[in-house]
Amino acid sequence: MENSDITRQLSVFRQTIDNIDAALIHMLAERFRCTDEVGLLKARHQLPAVDKKRERHQYERLTALAQEANLDTAFVQKLMQFVIGEVVERHRQFAARHDPRFCKGVVLRTENTIG
Repeated sequence: MENSDITRQLSVFRQTIDNIDAALIHMLAERFRCTDEVGLLKARHQLPAVDKKRERHQYERLTALAQEANLDTAFVQKLMQFVIGEVVERHRQFAARHDPRFCKGVVLRTENTIG
């Protein structure tokens, strides 16, 4: 294969990757818009930032999706733990703004936290 062909193929792959990265950023932004609404609703009604039942359900669902997509389930769990840890922190911040007593003694745990 000639260098020009390789360069052209790399360019096509990289453009696809760039498009996927842009879509991921936009999807994350939309996810945070939605989870912020959840956080505000929880704060207004003094609900906890973490719902363990939903957490378990989400990890089971996401693990199954990862398996179906032939993705490493450990990677997907780490990624979602990071994202969801950010969500929970934001929920706690909303709660603190609505009632600082609500977050007294709360310690953020990023592992196994789905909001």
